[in-house]
Amino acid sequence: MKLPTSTEWVLHCAASLAQLQSGDTASAAQLAAYYDLPAPYLAKQLQALTKAGVLAASTGPRGGFRLARPAAEITLLQIVEAVDGPARPYECREIRQQGRGALPREDCQDTCVLARKMADAHDAWRRSLAGVSLADILDEIPADAPARTRRILMG
Repeated sequence: MKLPTSTEWVLHCAASLAQLQSGDTASAAQLAAYYDLPAPYLAKQLQALTKAGVLAASTGPRGGFRLARPAAEITLLQIVEAVDGPARPYECREIRQQGRGALPREDCQDTCVLARKMADAHDAWRRSLAGVSLADILDEIPADAPARTRRILMG
């Protein structure tokens, strides 16, 4: 499975926002500059996170984005699904019933074993991401990272 580049962007941006002090926000332009990303496109992705309830947005001179909930309540799966959706990447089109090697319909009553295995893998991937919160990510970054992030973003 290959996710769009924007998935990396929003994961990093959410982790950066999780490092801010309570009440602080960062604009799309600040986050774009922090990671050298195109601000208009990043802003669209951040709006998708806002719509999904992962981020909260405020307007005005001190406006920007912040986490909508505590970092411990935001999972990587919620972030990924906010921008990429929940769709399964594998779609079985029942080609086992086509062509010269087509199986009779009665032999295809059960779900294709390949489709089943791909669904199992996707479900495992989702469970893994659902089991990791932004707080878990913060627990694993270097101790000096939050201060550096705040200094650069809020600078």
